[in-house]
Amino acid sequence: MADGRRAELLELAYAYVRDHGLSGLSLRPLAAAIGSSPRVLLFLFGSKEELIRALLARARADELALLASLGAPDGLPAAAQAVWGWLSDPAHAPLLRLWLEAYARSTVDGDAGPWTGFARATVADWLAVLERADPSADPARRTAVLAVLRGALLDLLATGDTARTTAAVHLALFVGLKSDV
Repeated sequence: MADGRRAELLELAYAYVRDHGLSGLSLRPLAAAIGSSPRVLLFLFGSKEELIRALLARARADELALLASLGAPDGLPAAAQAVWGWLSDPAHAPLLRLWLEAYARSTVDGDAGPWTGFARATVADWLAVLERADPSADPARRTAVLAVLRGALLDLLATGDTARTTAAVHLALFVGLKSDV
């Protein structure tokens, strides 16, 4: 019974943090919003830190499932285009804002707290998508593609300007670096 309730509250908390973020997460408002209590959350998750770890694992599972849904693009340009299409889809913005917050906290907090290893793991996930598309591509080239996509994503999340960021991705990956990609 506790596992079922834990899973149910995790899903509700996940929806909450996609809308409100993790930085200022407080158990009392979270519990009130999801129809629980701080005591129940602590009982089911052990601590606020463990709840955040569970939420990050849940977000990463969504990210991995969505990346898997890209299929196996043939070549680095096709993979970059598929990934950008996924990143620039407004339906993914709440997950990507949560990803950005966790990524940044992971780089700041290093190996401390619930953020431990999050950024490193997501870099590996994204590079794996690009490697599957073109195993012969130089790792530095895949990293450059990832850097362009991630930079454009940050800009898109900050401004909401899909047309401009998409044009920039196209210019950097398909025009400016055409012979390199």
